[in-house]
Amino acid sequence: MTALLNLWQRFKHAILALQRDLGVRLLALYVAFVLPLIGMVLYFDHVATQRLRSDVETANLTLASTIAQETNLTLGSLLSAAQHLGSEPAVLESDVEGMRSLFAALVNDRPEVNLVYRLDAQGIMRYHYPEEPISTVGADFSFRPYFKRAQNSRLPFFSRGRISPTTNQAVVTAVMPLWDEHQNFLGIVGINVRLESLSWVLENISAAHKPEEAFVVYIVDNIGQVVASPNSHDLLTTLDKRAPALLTLAHEGQAGNAIVNQDNHTMLYSYAPIRSAEWGVVVGRSTESAFATINLFRHATHLALAVVVITGVLFWFGLSTQVIRPIEQLAAYSKAIGQDGPHDPKQQKALERLYNRPDQVGHLARTLVRMEADIAARLQELRTLLQTSAEVASTLDSRTVLSRILAQVERLLNVQKCAIIAWDEQKQAFVARASRGLSARYAERLIIPRDEFNSLTLRALQTGKPLQISDTETDPSAVGLRPRARAEGYRAVLAVPLPTQHTPPAALVVYYPEPHTFTQQEIDLLTSFANHAAMAIENAALFARSDARLQEQTRRLEALIQSMSDAILLEDHNGRVLYANRRLAELAELPPDEISGVEVDRILARIIRQAQNPTAAHAALQRAVEEGMAEIALRRQGRLTDWRVQFFSVTDVQGVPIGRGQIWKDITADREVDRMKASLMSTVSHELRTPLAAIKGYVSTLLAEDVNWDPESQREFLQTISEETDRLSQLVTDLLDLSRIEGGSLKVRREAIDLAALIQRAAQNAHPAPGENLRVQIPEHMPPLFADPRHIEVVLRNLIENAVKYGGEESPIQVSVTVESDQVVVRVEDEGPGIPPEHIPHIFESFYRVESGLTRQASGAGLGLAICRGFVEAHGGKIWVEPRAKGTCIAFSLPLTPPDDTTA
Repeated sequence: MTALLNLWQRFKHAILALQRDLGVRLLALYVAFVLPLIGMVLYFDHVATQRLRSDVETANLTLASTIAQETNLTLGSLLSAAQHLGSEPAVLESDVEGMRSLFAALVNDRPEVNLVYRLDAQGIMRYHYPEEPISTVGADFSFRPYFKRAQNSRLPFFSRGRISPTTNQAVVTAVMPLWDEHQNFLGIVGINVRLESLSWVLENISAAHKPEEAFVVYIVDNIGQVVASPNSHDLLTTLDKRAPALLTLAHEGQAGNAIVNQDNHTMLYSYAPIRSAEWGVVVGRSTESAFATINLFRHATHLALAVVVITGVLFWFGLSTQVIRPIEQLAAYSKAIGQDGPHDPKQQKALERLYNRPDQVGHLARTLVRMEADIAARLQELRTLLQTSAEVASTLDSRTVLSRILAQVERLLNVQKCAIIAWDEQKQAFVARASRGLSARYAERLIIPRDEFNSLTLRALQTGKPLQISDTETDPSAVGLRPRARAEGYRAVLAVPLPTQHTPPAALVVYYPEPHTFTQQEIDLLTSFANHAAMAIENAALFARSDARLQEQTRRLEALIQSMSDAILLEDHNGRVLYANRRLAELAELPPDEISGVEVDRILARIIRQAQNPTAAHAALQRAVEEGMAEIALRRQGRLTDWRVQFFSVTDVQGVPIGRGQIWKDITADREVDRMKASLMSTVSHELRTPLAAIKGYVSTLLAEDVNWDPESQREFLQTISEETDRLSQLVTDLLDLSRIEGGSLKVRREAIDLAALIQRAAQNAHPAPGENLRVQIPEHMPPLFADPRHIEVVLRNLIENAVKYGGEESPIQVSVTVESDQVVVRVEDEGPGIPPEHIPHIFESFYRVESGLTRQASGAGLGLAICRGFVEAHGGKIWVEPRAKGTCIAFSLPLTPPDDTTA
């Protein structure tokens, strides 16, 4: 929308300029005549240039096609020769004597052939001719791409170019795959063709062209590799850097042209395919020589166009000097009428020349002289009237004041654009604080950095005097301003500094859409407005500064108290709430906006009713008023929490008491840490005492000297000692794992795991073991799963042990595995008494045990499920309890795509 408004403003300014400026109107008529003529010349030049360019490209492509046809015949005969050799019995049977005569005849008959050879089905060289100077018989060439291709082909083909290890020359090979009547692959027969022999014709063609034409010709394969060139150094190179656009034509096997910028000059390349070998011919020459005729034609066209333009300029010069310039001089003189001081001597001298002309221009000059005296008197009256503008300083609202000032400037000076530019501390630059007539986009982007010394506004502020630019298009100091001036549609600018003392520097800036020299009268008037603007800005700024400081201090104090985790309450002498933060409102279960002014006793009553023992809590608060502190247990959201309440007196600056305050601090975490320490000591002591007592008893029995135990009894005792030792070791391992989980230092070493094998191993290592009650269900085709096998085995073993302990001796244990979306879900189920619903949210917490009949009979430290949760979550999975009508089902998931981190 802003862009459309800017476009409309520019259009209106253009229409006004066309209506007011005779020179512009005459220029428009001249352009309306000349532009169609120039357009026709340019169109003819374009059409002829395209036709000539097409002819040159066609000729270049024809040469490439001719070379391609001749090369196609030569390559076709070589493929036929390879196919003929492939049908000879001596070649099929690897008869060396027979192959010697056949190969020698071909080499002697075809000068471009430098080697003929036979590879067996394993790629081993059986024979080659010539046999000297280097023999590669017995060498393995099965790695060659053409050998691998021959295993899947029945037709002859050409290999890619390479350096032959036998002849040490750049060659391509005509390959014929060999097959017997039972379709068994027998190997290949190959004919090495020297790439230099393919370049002989290209050398003759290249020699016929002058060096300044930069003529090049190549034969390339389907990947852009050069297999023939007049320059032997180009063999086996690629066109990826010289003419990358031709690679697409080479890959597609299509004829075409491409113009490529290469090494600071432009080349025309043509490509023609060689069908028999999936090769192509590339012909290139510099566009300077290829399009020489086109350039000559275009130079002639441009010369004709220049003649037309020069003729028009001479005509316009005569019209401008005799008609337009005199009218502009009269218009400039008319603008100077009524200004203080004498006229510009140049204007006065020009008026004298025009004054004596006998035509209409002279009559207009004489009329302007007569009008000058009347206009001078009217301007003096207007200056007196403008002195009443002091009324704009009647409000502290700086925006209102500045808007009134700019409105007066716009009305009395007949300007369309003006602004007040001031320093912005936040942006650290000068910005438009108020504006009229400027587009919203321009006003928003009017940002002048402090170090932009070419800015007219900054120069005016530095000198303390008004500065102006009469024409942004001609003034050398307006080079940096010119793009913005063109975009916004103004040509003249005046900047008047505001005499500010207590506020950042500012200036009043006025814009004219046309070149304009501001008179002293206009500058004086704008200076007066600038003084009033400065006073208004300083008054509003001083008022806003004191108010902002007070509000900022209030906001900071409010944010500090509201962000505290402790609940704070302040009451007056009448026992009513003066202030309470959000935390206290949450504790009292009241909206924050309703708590102010409420009786404190009502607030405390709402809090005390959440206590386990409201009567004891009320008595503790009464004592805390005298003692200063108390601790109360509250049940919030179904969870028991501990709070410490502290009372204190509130005084003013002189120390006079004005009320009382309360701070409620949540100490639940501290109490939970204390309880966890006690639970850890109790649980670990109990779990250590039983195995240690068993170990001590059996060791003492074995050490008794008055009893000789048979080996079977000794083994039974030692087995029991070993099992109890393992139990102790497992407890220590569980404690270490739990420490790593809670400390965030657990390492996960992922590898591909066999989930079925892990389940079996976990069942075997479980104590007590599930025995025949275990049933496992796992899909036949499991996707690969990457996890830490030790951690997952611990999870499975703990869940199976829990199912055996708490499910009962006769309860079947089922372990099932399913693949759901992008994760694997494992479920361990039993048919025991199950877990009471109120305990389910806590069973994965450390040292938590469900107190029931079976759990009291089973040993354990309450660490197993907490470790399971830590291991599973370290893998990026989840663990949960699924509801069952009978028994317990604990499930956990593992992602098929593991996360990047390996530390939990």
